[in-house]
This record gives sequence, C-alpha cells and structure tokens, in this order.
Amino acid sequence: MRLRWLEARDFRNHEHTELEIPDGLVVAVGGNGEGKTNLLEAAFYLLSMGSPRVGSDQPLVRRGAAGGSAFLRGEVDGLEGRSLIEVEIRSAGANRVQVNRSPVRRRRDVRRLVRAVFFSPGDLDVVQGQPDVRRSFLDEAVAVLWPPKETAANAYEKALRQRNRLLKDWEGAGAPPGLEAWDGELVRTGAQLTRDRAAAAAALGPRAGAEFEALTGYGLEVRYAPSVPHESEVEAEFRARLAERRADELVRRTTLVGPHRDELDLAVRDLTARAFASHGEAWAAALSLRLGLAAAVGGEVGEAPVLLLDDPFPGLDPVRQARLSGRLTGRGQTVMSVADRAHVPPEADRVWEVRAGNVTDRGWTAVSDGESGA
Repeated sequence: MRLRWLEARDFRNHEHTELEIPDGLVVAVGGNGEGKTNLLEAAFYLLSMGSPRVGSDQPLVRRGAAGGSAFLRGEVDGLEGRSLIEVEIRSAGANRVQVNRSPVRRRRDVRRLVRAVFFSPGDLDVVQGQPDVRRSFLDEAVAVLWPPKETAANAYEKALRQRNRLLKDWEGAGAPPGLEAWDGELVRTGAQLTRDRAAAAAALGPRAGAEFEALTGYGLEVRYAPSVPHESEVEAEFRARLAERRADELVRRTTLVGPHRDELDLAVRDLTARAFASHGEAWAAALSLRLGLAAAVGGEVGEAPVLLLDDPFPGLDPVRQARLSGRLTGRGQTVMSVADRAHVPPEADRVWEVRAGNVTDRGWTAVSDGESGA
C-alpha cells in the first residue's frame, strides 16, 4: 500500500503543504515544533480518519484558518486499486469525507482501501502505563487488522455503561429489574470483543517479539490475559463468572467481569515490562509492538501498510539505533521523522526538511552539515 501524494491545508502549522511521496523510506528532518510530526499526523489522519495524538479534531485546525476547517487530500494505491481520499476537518460539527468524490461516513470505508500504522514516543505508555492503554492498543489493532470489527469495542462499552448505571441507581433489595437483559447484552458484545482481542494478540505478538529480539538480542513475550478465558466457550464462561460475582457487584454497584478488566501482559527476560523494563527496553518494546502490528497487517491482507514512525531513535542506545536503521527498508512505504540529521539512514529514498510548517524536498541528499535539524 502507498500514499502517492499528500496535500494539507490549514492542518496544525501547515498552511499549505503539497508533497509527492515515493515508495520506500522517506525521512522528514526538523527541529522541535517545526511541523514534522504534524506532517506524519496528517498522513495518518487521511488514511485512518483519526489522529493518533488527540481525541478531538479542534486542535488540528490551524488558528486563523478560513472557515474554521482544515483540508487533507491524497491519492492511494490500496487494496482496491487507486483511490482519491479527501477530508474536511471541521473545528466544530461533523467532518466531510469523500472517496473518489463520493461521500463516506465510516472509518472502515477508508480502512478497507488502505491501512496505516503510526508509532510515536507516546507509545511508551502502552508498555509503562495503565491496563486501559494496552486495551486501547489491542482494540486499535483489531480495527486495523479487520476494519469491519472496529465497532465491537464501542458496542461493549455501551452495554457496560448501561449495566453499570442500572447497578449504581438501584436502591432496592436483590438484583435490579432488567439486569438479566443487560447480562445478555454484556455477554454477547463482550464475548465477541474477547475473541477479537485474542486473535489480534495472536497475530501481532510473535511478530513483535521477533522485532524486539532483532533490536535487543533477547525476547519480548506478548500474552493476552482476558477477564474471561477465550480457549473454551466464552459465552458460557462469561455467564458463569457473572453469576459468581453477582453478590459482589450488588455491593460495589459496578460490573466486575468482562473485557474492561482485560490485560495485555508484556514481559522482558521473564519480568513484567511495566515494572522492571529499563527505559530503553520499554522504548524498544513499544516500537516493536507497532512494527509487529504492521507485519501482522501485511500477513493478513498480503500487502504492507503505510508505516509512519515519529522520532523512533531517541530512546535507543547507539547499537540499537544502528540495528533499527538497518531494518527500515523492505517494509513497503515508510515515512519517518527525526530531529537529528545524523539519524537519517543512508538507505533513505527521499529526505524532506521541515521548518515552520514548510517542507523542502531535498531529494536523495541528506541535510547538509550547515543546516539545523536538531
């Protein structure tokens, strides 16, 4: 898969940027705050209909933009041939999305055409943060691997909210009326989400472990630890566990069983990564999870996704930086940002210099020693 060209207008600090994007490895070089990450974010948004950095679209629209909107356009070579994708991102109200001049409303309508995977330093939270961050990572993996399944997490969250509200508001004795109905909905949506997360972990886990070993020389274990075991009949086990915890739930007035209590266990040298991994190991694990996801997507659809890597080097020591640099080619189209021009791999097919939201195509030559990139 490939993004052939990108146009961004009034997107963050990019007033108007137009770029042709070759296949292979492309590197954007720029100092902090110059707009290199914003450029990768624009590409990812176009390909996935969402930002990997913020939950609201309002920060994406450049201050002073005419009409209060940002615009992204690009052409992709994807799973269904060549397609033109156009997005109007509104600071207020619903966005407008068109594929080949026809309006679309759902993210999966774009994701069925093209897939993208984005790494940023913020992914360190997947390794070192709370379990909900790892659950979100698994749900994102499900959506990228199998776009029609992206609604599973939302369906479960809706059932969970309604059931929790019923438990919280009930003041009488015993179970509240209607609880069994919400049990059924929780089991139905939760069992599907459990299966999807298990499949995603199975697809990306071994690949992430292989990426980690290539960087560090030793392994990373990735294991899905669901609240309800998925090896047997999930629905029956789910119902049994709800029955076991019924008394506790009535006392605590909240749901104590289900995918909202899942965990993705990550271990380095048989020790929990969250508690015992060094900063460099945690960074390598976070990066490896994204690279493993990209490899899993390639295995699922037969083509590598567009890979976007935001400043992947700083958390790695020089040896691991060199190993990563040597492994960035042969992955399909990869667009990477770096703050230090010394991190531009010699194998780069194109180098861009980014300053104050303006992008200069340096072709196949690295930024010269006299120009700032740090």
